[in-house]
Amino acid sequence: MTVSSESILPSFASVRATLPLGEPGTLVGRVWDPAVGGPSPVVVLDGGVHDLSRTYATVRDLCEEPRPAKAAREAAGAVLGSVDELLEGTAAATATGPRLLAPVDLQSVKAAGVTFAVSMLERIIEERVNGDLAAAASLRQQILAEIGADLTSVRPGSQDAEKLKAFLTERGLWSQYLEVGIGPDAEIFTKAPTLAAVGTLGPVGVPPHSTWNNPEPEVALVISSRASIVGATLGNDVNLRDVEGRSALLLPQAKDNNASCALGPFVRLFDETFSLEDVRSLTVELEIRGADGFELRDSSPMTQISRQPEDLVEQLFRSHQYPDGAVLMLGTLFAPVVDRATEGLGFTHHPGDVVRISAPQLGALVNEVRHCEDCEPWSFGLRDLMANLAERRLL
Repeated sequence: MTVSSESILPSFASVRATLPLGEPGTLVGRVWDPAVGGPSPVVVLDGGVHDLSRTYATVRDLCEEPRPAKAAREAAGAVLGSVDELLEGTAAATATGPRLLAPVDLQSVKAAGVTFAVSMLERIIEERVNGDLAAAASLRQQILAEIGADLTSVRPGSQDAEKLKAFLTERGLWSQYLEVGIGPDAEIFTKAPTLAAVGTLGPVGVPPHSTWNNPEPEVALVISSRASIVGATLGNDVNLRDVEGRSALLLPQAKDNNASCALGPFVRLFDETFSLEDVRSLTVELEIRGADGFELRDSSPMTQISRQPEDLVEQLFRSHQYPDGAVLMLGTLFAPVVDRATEGLGFTHHPGDVVRISAPQLGALVNEVRHCEDCEPWSFGLRDLMANLAERRLL
């Protein structure tokens, strides 16, 4: 049976389908409030979404507190609505009430690539076939035959990693992705401009010229200006495989397009119910449902990541400062090799796909795929935010 996105998206717009299972912990985010013509930080308490803006004008300000979770609970103000009401308003295209946004604001949005072994192999394949889908399957089989499928025990920067890199180079399989996959330095890039990320239940965009692209379901850390990890959320690092496959120098064009970064639904702050140790044990689930009836399910266990989250944060802050903090997407194990239409050509998005990225401790991030020009243009920037906060006397 053909499934349309009109029937799929509302089914995910409920508390049960969105919030973490069990103990929800301390969830903070952002809401567009028509009453004030701008965004407000919020905290979820007992099913109500409470305004934090009278104490914290931005999520960034909250994250700078020594104990952000405690500070958020103590600062809870007026109720903007129930979680259900905000989810329904966010999913409805004609909604006039408050709606959810990406749960971060002034933070720089960064992403780490090639942090899982399978991801490294897929980057090598993209580079070798120059974005040619048909050539990818045979090359994948060749590489796996040479080195085997299990690289999870290889620690980047170690002697074993250097031996593996030498082995592959001798067989003509050298790639620049080997360096960031198993070398000492991680690949960390800017995923989206500040304030450009979209939230749950909004569309994510791929340019119409891309014919080979995919979601990247990831955990995203929220980090203070002091390089302290204060919480985590879910992310979709939408990627154009055909563009990056032509040249790694095209990474900005492959990664940063209108509505190509989704974060949410909320940031779960670290508290007595949730910590970095819980992040290490998360399994990120991916579900894709197409308007053509196509379905795909996969998972990305964080236990198989090659680089530890705190090591990636240390590299991010090693030679740069982030006075407004940062968001760091940690990469994914997901490799889009499942055929969608033609045998051997793997997966690519179709407009109307609904992507659900979830983890029991973080809830679910849900977005419908559209062409970039069919997504809402990014128009509310830093100057708009500062002007709005000043008008509300929050600065």
